[in-house]
Amino acid sequence: MSEVRFEVADVAEIRFCVSPLWETVASLWALAQPGRHALHLPWIKVARGLARRRELAVHVQLLCAFARPRSWLPDFLTPPPGSPLVGIGEELEAVRATPAAEVRRDVLVTAESRPLDPLAQRLADEPGVMLPRLVDAARAWHDAAIGPHWPRMRALLESDIAYRARQLATGGARLLFDTLHPTARWDGDRLVIADRWTQSLSVSGRGFPLMPSVFADKGPLISCSDESAPGAVYPARAIGTLWEGMGRPMAGERRTATGARGAAQGAGAQAAALGGVLGPARARLLDLLRAPGTTSDLAHRTGLSIGAVSQQLGLLHAARLIERNRQGRSVYYLCTDLGVALLDGNF
Repeated sequence: MSEVRFEVADVAEIRFCVSPLWETVASLWALAQPGRHALHLPWIKVARGLARRRELAVHVQLLCAFARPRSWLPDFLTPPPGSPLVGIGEELEAVRATPAAEVRRDVLVTAESRPLDPLAQRLADEPGVMLPRLVDAARAWHDAAIGPHWPRMRALLESDIAYRARQLATGGARLLFDTLHPTARWDGDRLVIADRWTQSLSVSGRGFPLMPSVFADKGPLISCSDESAPGAVYPARAIGTLWEGMGRPMAGERRTATGARGAAQGAGAQAAALGGVLGPARARLLDLLRAPGTTSDLAHRTGLSIGAVSQQLGLLHAARLIERNRQGRSVYYLCTDLGVALLDGNF
């Protein structure tokens, strides 16, 4: 079990952000364990081909020395973004500027979860030489494997943030953390996570960024060391819809995906059946809106024009199957309880 301790003022410093660098590094977990990350099989199929390219193979090898299954990521490599609109270039420059002592400390801390890879040990021994190479590796992998898909990934992550922000506004920290993930709960003055680690962190007035992630899969992940900036990464909602349109898994991969995708397939079958009543476009949009989405987000994910999506959303809203909420300049749509009941056949 791990925990994050909050003082009264710390609760006011909870914020949300997304990190293209985090997704870039964590994506290698999916590449290493496709069976565990079955929902990402369409992306994995493409990414495997990229990773075998001569110009990328050396970069992937270096990144994989840190992004290993069942191992912590060094905090300096995945720092919480300073703003919600940070880009990969800004994040990489922050990593490049990490002091050598901090690089060494963060790498050695990860050895508590699993012995260091020789390349990781070399970074700890020669940060001045190896850190620029690591930054270049992250940039190359991002540009090849994550950048082309970042608009759809960011749209899904921003939709999740809109949902979580509403939870925080409605029920405070307790409702936010109790609904963040089945392994997480709020206990008095702390976030408690039922994991296999024994980490204990204190926010201590340093702020607490929360990052939804496409590639985090088993539960919230917190900073490795109390000396690092505190923060948590958690699995975003509706990941099953992310790679639709990229193609189907190969035959050998379908068997691996069956168990993990069973629930999503059942929900998809129900949505398909509703297509005969609501029409395919409206049924599809309703199913996607199990998680919040904007008109442009939905247009990107369905291939419909923004005008067509807007028209269908108006009809669903008039039927009280979805609701809409404004967050800043964006309007987010979300299934009502009636809409969810219709999708699940519970009416």
